[in-house]
Amino acid sequence: MAQEQPHARVSSIFIYPIKSCRGIPVPQAPITSTGFRWDRQWLVVNSKGRAYTQRVEPRLALVEVQLPDGAFDEDWKPVESSNLVIQAPGMDILKVPLYRTCEEMIDGVSVWEWTGSVFDEGAEASKWFSDFLGKPCRLVCFNSSSESRPVDPDYAQGYKTMFSDGYPFLLISQGSLDALNELLGEPVSINRFRPNILVDGCEPFSEDLWKAVKLNKLTFHGVKLCSRCKMPTINQENGIAGVEPTKTLMNFRSDRVLHLKGKHQGKVYFGQNLVCKESLTGSGKGKVIKVGDPVLVLEKFSSCADAPV
Repeated sequence: MAQEQPHARVSSIFIYPIKSCRGIPVPQAPITSTGFRWDRQWLVVNSKGRAYTQRVEPRLALVEVQLPDGAFDEDWKPVESSNLVIQAPGMDILKVPLYRTCEEMIDGVSVWEWTGSVFDEGAEASKWFSDFLGKPCRLVCFNSSSESRPVDPDYAQGYKTMFSDGYPFLLISQGSLDALNELLGEPVSINRFRPNILVDGCEPFSEDLWKAVKLNKLTFHGVKLCSRCKMPTINQENGIAGVEPTKTLMNFRSDRVLHLKGKHQGKVYFGQNLVCKESLTGSGKGKVIKVGDPVLVLEKFSSCADAPV
């Protein structure tokens, strides 16, 4: 029997270890119960334990993060010499141990609707981020052994995430980015939109209608079109905000133009939030997405008006 032709292929995979800091392009990424391994596992918080993001601290766009070679292999485990390496303009390199020997906790840390206890990464990391942002900060790590952050059950029951805005995976197509850039005076990079999965080979905005897709034998469900905040207007190379691409997106990707259901609030949409069926059983052998994997569309919404928002 002839093998079904893919509707697209995975062209890039991005992991964002520290929420709102720069992402890492990787050739493959293992899937855990909360999304890709390492994704949004760390968070910068203020003196009251509330999350800092680029929405209020755009300079976080300048913070580069590195993980050890092999960290995205399925069987990799940290050793005493394993570090999360953090750097930014004008700052010394910061190394945060991945092999946890002490477990200092902070209670009452919040990101969006969630509040819980987290690991504190210590005084050196606190001073580094405080010096860089010019205000008191701490770097904290999600404690998945004792905490859980469920995805909104109105959209996806039983799924979990860490410090993402709300869903474990965000998928965007290269065609959608290309279509946007044709309308812009100055093209923008995909890093403005911070997807986990970039696919190529499909028509622009095909992903809007993807209700169920298969990537490397794993089933993903499209659960909510991604409404965009101000972050896409922040240049990820210099941390400076402008008005594009949101101004242009408003002309052809707003809730009103797309005839989305519900009350129109002037939001713009770009990308599809996903959950992975196999993540419900936690980590396991073979739960890996790789660059080059085929994308097979299993089920579609009839139109954008039918897609959850």
